Amino acid sequence: MRALYGVPLSLAAAGAAGLVYAAGFEARSFRLRRVTIPVLPAGMRPLRVLQVSDIHMVGGQRKKQRWLRSLAGLRPDFVLNTGDNLSDPEGVPETLDALGPLMEYPGAYVFGSNDYYGPKPRNPARYLLEKAQGRHGLNGNAAAADVIHNPWEDLRDSFDAAGWLNLTNTRGTLKIEGVSVELTGLDDPHIKRDRYPEVAGGPSASADFSMGVVHAPYLRVLDAFTADGYPLVLAGHTHGGQLCIPFYGALVTNCDLDTDRVKGLSTHTAEGRTSYLHVSAGCGTNRYTPVRFACPPEATLLTLVGRE
Repeated sequence: MRALYGVPLSLAAAGAAGLVYAAGFEARSFRLRRVTIPVLPAGMRPLRVLQVSDIHMVGGQRKKQRWLRSLAGLRPDFVLNTGDNLSDPEGVPETLDALGPLMEYPGAYVFGSNDYYGPKPRNPARYLLEKAQGRHGLNGNAAAADVIHNPWEDLRDSFDAAGWLNLTNTRGTLKIEGVSVELTGLDDPHIKRDRYPEVAGGPSASADFSMGVVHAPYLRVLDAFTADGYPLVLAGHTHGGQLCIPFYGALVTNCDLDTDRVKGLSTHTAEGRTSYLHVSAGCGTNRYTPVRFACPPEATLLTLVGRE
């Protein structure tokens, strides 16, 4: 009996323990990463940017809400929210409560697909299949049927009322102690709402510093920002792979970005130019897959400094 069932039972126990860890501990093990990026013109004072992404708020997530509120103690120069705030049509009030202290600071935002539409149960193996076939979101897949429409307008109106810039296929400018920071944003490429021709042309000559902002880091978007001369692009969406293999890394990015750049700071090259790319692993999960493994939830404090 032991010879027949000992190993399978051990594997089952290990799998159960891993699931408990992934859902009960790591998915709630929020942390802050700090990154320094040399992108500012020489002589400009450093800028501290707090990036929050992929909150995927579900009702009752008190620990996540407390942690998000605590980030205001970092006193950033400005906040960038790179989308997917919701994973529950009823989650707008708790999302706004959690972000309330951060909305006291200058900021800007783009939306992701989960701000517009509620999630549906999905076999995680489909992400591997879509990766193999080069299909992600509406990029090669048919439009989803019977989708739940989230009250994203309430989220937008509250962000706007707080003074955050709506970067939906448009540009905006923040004034930070006399420094002009131009932000060029796109709507979510994952559901083909990006309209780069509406913002094309590169950084404005009147801005002291310019950067690109988008939810999902699809290559067509990164190519466009980089070719236009933006020194830095911020994105989210990937969840850092969410379920990663220790000492190996992510299996998928849920877009056409390679897994080597699934999270953190890297570079992107297009048409002879190179930009820095920062992808946040985000601090939430889809409500139907509330697990993380070897990829803890995060926000990032980016310190932008002068180029070397």
